[in-house]
Amino acid sequence: MSVLDRIVAAVTPPESEQDRIKARQRARAAAAPGDWLDQILHHHEQIEAAFAQAQAATDAQSRTQAQRKLAALLTGHSSAEEAVIYPQLSSGHKTHMAMAYEEQQAAKVQLALLETLDPLSQDWREKLEHIRGAVAHHVYEEENDRFLHLKEELPPPDQDRMTARYREEMSRYNSGL
Repeated sequence: MSVLDRIVAAVTPPESEQDRIKARQRARAAAAPGDWLDQILHHHEQIEAAFAQAQAATDAQSRTQAQRKLAALLTGHSSAEEAVIYPQLSSGHKTHMAMAYEEQQAAKVQLALLETLDPLSQDWREKLEHIRGAVAHHVYEEENDRFLHLKEELPPPDQDRMTARYREEMSRYNSGL
């Protein structure tokens, strides 16, 4: 983790695990089975599991495989959100939309940098933890605030369209997972 990353982390401590649990529970309560939010929550859980798998891997080959799986999940998930969900945030929530795009682009850049590191090095472990923390915060923002606004504000036909489109976008990326 860079010096700047450490300073930012110290000045802006992450939300607590309890806060994340409450946000997830509220998002689950707002989601309908199979709708766009339910699909996203499922992907968030898959991404969390992929981070855990990468962190638990003990040899270079396992770490590299776990890292690639994580990158594929994050790339597919973020691309689907960017294509389907974030445009909906542009109506009245432009700041949320801009922040979400920036966070996802930063995660993609950091994942690319992770690939350049020795998977058995301390730098690799620190970079992975930095990415995990940033993604966890991003997920919290979505589940606690951003997506709940969409569930409340958008009419059912728009919700249905988003559900179908999100599923379609994810199917483009799931073939390799």
